[in-house]
Amino acid sequence: MFASPSSKEVLQCILQHKENAYRLAYTYVRNPDDALDIIQEAIQKALAASKSLKDVAQAKSWFYRIVINAALDFLRKKKNVVTLDEETLQTFGLSSHDAYKDFDLESAMNLLPSLYRSVVVLRYFEDMKIEEIAQVLNENVNTIKTRLYEALRKLRLFMNDENLNKVDGNG
Repeated sequence: MFASPSSKEVLQCILQHKENAYRLAYTYVRNPDDALDIIQEAIQKALAASKSLKDVAQAKSWFYRIVINAALDFLRKKKNVVTLDEETLQTFGLSSHDAYKDFDLESAMNLLPSLYRSVVVLRYFEDMKIEEIAQVLNENVNTIKTRLYEALRKLRLFMNDENLNKVDGNG
């Protein structure tokens, strides 16, 4: 039988993984302030729900799931916000286009749908095993393997397409 963790153990887990959780939130929103808001909300939710965690060994995966859900909730709410068009942005001296033309891994990652991006971030940036990712995302292990394969394939395509455009003079 598993021992139910105390709030203190949950807090210890949160503190131990706070930087990784922040990076995970940041991959969804790509804004430091928004990522901090997501982490703050996730910590509050985790502490409030600490009694629902059955096994302290699952605390990391459980907390990452809360962070991902908070990030997705944030993005859903943000979709309801009206965005400004390009002309309005230029009026205020702002631009929605990057000033940099170099195509790197970060911009390729931004092209991935969040479904794939989550798997790549958890696997390669958080160094989680496939089984852990499946647990965090509440998916089947084979589903995670398929998503990871597809995400890597898409990243290769994005990066190769952009590199070809640069060679052709189109980029």
